[in-house]
Amino acid sequence: MGRPATKPTDLRDGYYIEVKNKNQKTGIKIRRDTRSQLQLAIDEYKGIKEVVILGKQENGKMKDVPELKKAQ
Repeated sequence: MGRPATKPTDLRDGYYIEVKNKNQKTGIKIRRDTRSQLQLAIDEYKGIKEVVILGKQENGKMKDVPELKKAQ
């Protein structure tokens, strides 16, 4: 056993949502490669979980996805 990492892990490029149980603080981040795959994941989890759209990770920076934010 070593000591824990001090540097936060880098996220891969792609679209991210956070799925969590209702009335919970934290959830699981889910990554999809394309916007259509992301929309399918949102539709799948929307009925039973709380879905938060985090945005698009590109070159180490998170960007908004305004088309998906308007849809909800």
